[in-house]
Parts: sequence; structure tokens; C-alpha cells
Amino acid sequence: QVQLVESGGGLVQAGGSLRLSCAASGSIASISTMAWYRRAPGTQRELVAVITSGGITNYRDSVKGRFTISRDNAKNTVYLQMNSLKPEDTAVYYCMYNDGFRIYWGQGTQVTVSS
Repeated sequence: QVQLVESGGGLVQAGGSLRLSCAASGSIASISTMAWYRRAPGTQRELVAVITSGGITNYRDSVKGRFTISRDNAKNTVYLQMNSLKPEDTAVYYCMYNDGFRIYWGQGTQVTVSS
């Protein structure tokens, strides 16, 4: 019912920047929560940042001050601007969409930060 398409991953040196995008299509609700999660190999998936349709945001402590989540409701797109990247940020990043009825996941985009 909802499809998420992610883009923007890649390889970057420590201290560099990257911006991820996630576009939602299909049966889009006017009120929704979108978020970015990540999973490193052998680890559990963890929440990186979340944003409501009203613009309320929250971040995990390790990315505060470095990452910024934003959304364009007209385009049904959420972004994650990642600055001052560290090797420990290396992971597959997943977009999440929650319309209050179902949770949908993107296929993931690889972010690799070299030391």
C-alpha cells in the first residue's frame, strides 16, 4: 500500500557529509511519522532519528548535533543530513513510515565511513 524508495548512501571519509532521502508513494496519510533506523552487521537495528508530520523531531544521543532529520510533506519525502560522520556511523540505513495503521520499511541504503 505504501512504498518507500531510499537514496543517498555511499562511501565517505570520516568527517564528511552525506544526505539520505526517502520518498513515500501509494496510499499516503496526511498524518504520519517517518524515521531513519540503521543496522550494522551483527547488531540490532537502532533508531537514528524520527520526525512527525507536525515537525517534531528526536535523535539518538550519538548523532545529536551531527545529524538533522527533515521532511517535505508535499513530496512525502524524509531526509537525513549527516555531518561529521564517524566510522561508527557505518551501517545500512532504513527509512520507516508509520501511518497509525501499518509500519513500512525501505529496502535500506549502505553508508560506509572510512577512518
